[in-house]
Amino acid sequence: MKTLTMNNGVEIPVLGFGTFRTAQEETEKSVLTAIESGYRLIDTAEAYHNEEYVGNAIAACGVPREELFITTKVTFRAFDDARTSVENSLRYMRLDYLDLVLLHWPFGNYYAAWRTLEKMQEEGKIRAIGVSNFNPDRFIDLIHYNKVTPAINQIETNLYCQRQAEHVWEDKYGITHQSYAPLGQNRANEMFEEPIVKMIAEKYGKTPAQVCLRFMIEEKVVVIPKSTHANRIKENIDVFDFALTETEIAALRTLDKKMNVAGNPENPEKVEIAMSWK
Repeated sequence: MKTLTMNNGVEIPVLGFGTFRTAQEETEKSVLTAIESGYRLIDTAEAYHNEEYVGNAIAACGVPREELFITTKVTFRAFDDARTSVENSLRYMRLDYLDLVLLHWPFGNYYAAWRTLEKMQEEGKIRAIGVSNFNPDRFIDLIHYNKVTPAINQIETNLYCQRQAEHVWEDKYGITHQSYAPLGQNRANEMFEEPIVKMIAEKYGKTPAQVCLRFMIEEKVVVIPKSTHANRIKENIDVFDFALTETEIAALRTLDKKMNVAGNPENPEKVEIAMSWK
């Protein structure tokens, strides 16, 4: 597994496994399949209500803890007591430390939550801290009035929503860009039918999904595809035996529609969706 080095020196795998809205028992099975298939980054969140089942898979997988990279997120509803949220995540997953903890959406008292994460990083309970769904104005403000620069900004990023403008600002501040929904959620089929995607897939003997994931990895984006199907879990990690040409990358960049499916904190409809998560 290839890695990127974050701004605090911690290495993160460039491809991981997502568990967003995965049913609890299904989470355990799919995470175990992912780890057996070579994934080492596992992404969950307090709001997903499946951390305990991620922990079950970690305990059963047989891979040493230090070889895994475990991410969770503090829901904005818990920002006033982020310490309890993180401690609960550690307890649910039966871990002594977390590799990465993110603030989940820029709502509520995220300043208080960030300063709690800074303290817990100093205490050794968290190796790296970051944010999720923060637009550049939000993370720039956070950087200038706190001690620690976010290591990661996890935002919706895919072929139709490439977030190039956000990436420029992340690069300026040394923040690693991480993608959720890297295969476009309900727009995947449309994305996979793009002629250039199909042409590149045929050239390399790969699937359209693999081409889309490889494209983002080459754009220095950490991707966390999600699936509950064993064949797709294995397919999604099989992207390290080919490389795109500069011409192919340029052609794929032209497919950017700059359209979010879920992750836009300035869109009232998307905010309402986030607020509805239980």
